[in-house]
Amino acid sequence: MMLAALFTAACATQERTTQGQTAQQGSQSIPVDVEGLVYPELNQYQIPDIETFELDNGIKFYLIEDDEVPLINMNVIVRAGSFMDPADKVGLASITANVIRNGGSEAYPENDLNQLLEDRAARIEFGMGRTSGSVSMNALKEDFIDLLPVLVDVMTDPLLPQEKIDLAIRQQRSNISRRNDNPQGIGSREFGKLIYGEDSPQARVTELYTLDNITRDAMVEFHSQAYTGENLMIGLVGDFSVDEIRPVLEEIFSQVPAGERNELAFEEVDYEFESSINFVDKSDINQSVVFMGHIGGLRDNPDYAALQAMNEVLSGGFSGRLFQNVRSDQGLAYSVFGNYGSSALYRGQFFAGVFTRSEATADAINAVRHEMIRLQEEPVSAEELEDTRNSILNSLVFRTDSRSRVLSQRMNNEYLGLPADAFERYIDELMEVTPEDIQRVANEYMRPNEMKILVVGNSSELGDQLEQFGTVQEVDIEIRDTPPGEEEESVAGDAEAGKEWLNRMAEALLPGGSFDRDFVFEADNFVQSPMGEITIGVKQTANFQTELLISEVSAPMGEVVMEVRDGSGVMKMGGNEMPMPSAQLEQTKAELYRNYLFLALNSGELDAEFMGMVEKEGAEFAHIKVDHDFPMELYIDPETSLPAMATYRQMDPQQGMRITVTTHYNEWTENDGIYYSYEAISYADDEQVARVVVKSHSLN
Repeated sequence: MMLAALFTAACATQERTTQGQTAQQGSQSIPVDVEGLVYPELNQYQIPDIETFELDNGIKFYLIEDDEVPLINMNVIVRAGSFMDPADKVGLASITANVIRNGGSEAYPENDLNQLLEDRAARIEFGMGRTSGSVSMNALKEDFIDLLPVLVDVMTDPLLPQEKIDLAIRQQRSNISRRNDNPQGIGSREFGKLIYGEDSPQARVTELYTLDNITRDAMVEFHSQAYTGENLMIGLVGDFSVDEIRPVLEEIFSQVPAGERNELAFEEVDYEFESSINFVDKSDINQSVVFMGHIGGLRDNPDYAALQAMNEVLSGGFSGRLFQNVRSDQGLAYSVFGNYGSSALYRGQFFAGVFTRSEATADAINAVRHEMIRLQEEPVSAEELEDTRNSILNSLVFRTDSRSRVLSQRMNNEYLGLPADAFERYIDELMEVTPEDIQRVANEYMRPNEMKILVVGNSSELGDQLEQFGTVQEVDIEIRDTPPGEEEESVAGDAEAGKEWLNRMAEALLPGGSFDRDFVFEADNFVQSPMGEITIGVKQTANFQTELLISEVSAPMGEVVMEVRDGSGVMKMGGNEMPMPSAQLEQTKAELYRNYLFLALNSGELDAEFMGMVEKEGAEFAHIKVDHDFPMELYIDPETSLPAMATYRQMDPQQGMRITVTTHYNEWTENDGIYYSYEAISYADDEQVARVVVKSHSLN
């Protein structure tokens, strides 16, 4: 079946859905005689001619003329990607592409390049993915030839200025610091690691410690391996004559060095089919994100069309069984999804999943598995297969609705080693798929009883639901600035003396004894910002037994209330309430658990080590390390037994890196049997960032 059949199938589907509908005329509804409707014969879709030629340096060109508008679009596939990143420099490829564009070249530095493109209403972009890179230029016909040398100069001789490298790395660090905010992103990332292994090029991700190893020299080396003639495929669509533009392209691009062709080679995935239940505990959400599945297949599988039909039956939008049965009929999910992935370069992933209420997580998993097993045990009906086929055809029809899409498909097929008519073959094979084929591939390729299940959810709401699927393995998603196993070894201190110092501090802070009421204080927080010092009023209520923290903040933008209760956090502003982002929730919880009153009230249960007497700023203090969920170090005044200073490490989302926070405590004041510091000055890596002046404190 050729491409025109796609449009025929789409119109046939539309004709069926039109039956029973009515036409609106004015304010009256007039029945339509759909049986008498006559459709004109569809125009035959003509695949545009693609002119190809190759230069001696290996660059291959693909050209399609299109004079509809006076524009020319050029898209380049670069035979490179993050699969080339050394294991200790993951992120190198994407950062290099970013800096090439943002740094410009010696002849066209960033500001000059941007101004030139803006004046011509043109665009030049660089990108780099896992298995390929891209370069694109869009310009008016009259400007295109003048801008070609600009693109080639930037691509082949980039400046790669250090300030742009530093900026790109800071942006990546900031992205990493926020990557655990999105439960779906966590699920997709960690499920990929379960399938391929976290060190494989197919699943590894940029980390803070891999960014530390990315240097300009490494970027220069990567650039020399990627942007060479043997690794470039260039496609043009637009208002040009092939005969006129070809000699121009040959002249300008012949200066690109040939280089060596990069191999798109991936090691065979060492995968074992086995069932496992894996859990990411995310306390700031009230639902679960579930991924479940196993390794997928390759694009050249003869059963590719049947597998896509099977996938459509299972998880294909509104008509898929997961949507109909799991979401609509049983009400077990807010959203359902799934895919049988078949990559051309390595085996893809098969997965299905749901977003569901915490209390319904186990039921949703069982319901999804039931639909998989049903596909193996019962053939689909002829009607369901026909609906499935039409759904796929209707979604594919727009893949070839323009010359640009036709060209992109041709280039991608060649890049991936697929035949030029791979799309047409897929359509033909799809038309031949039978109910028996779907049942056969469901049994051959899908293993519902040997799946890896990953749940991102809230342990306090889930309870023991997941234990029915096996021994639950917790997945650690902590963002680290050192590689696993290379953390700096901690020097052991005196645990007995540490406990004694912590108890002495507790007695000094709480001469009135322990308390279980709400602790309230009001203060002004003087915060350093790029605009100067900002004063923020704060009223804070804390209950260290129930682990409650409510902060009422009077900020320049208005009143904000931040509340942490039972491990979850919300923000209230202007009558609106929203969940607290996970990074902010962790920081707020840390504020509660690092409070010296919390340490004092829990001194008998905390592990502490005495590291010796140390001199700080001309005075001697007892150095104590406190080990709990939010580790910290205390420096206690031996005369008063009150904490004079506290330090800890934390992630700074703005800088995308860990910083050392140091707080000095001054002006101790007693009320309601509690001593509290009425001036606390905080520093981030030795730079003052805030000063808190307390007005009052009391028990409520």
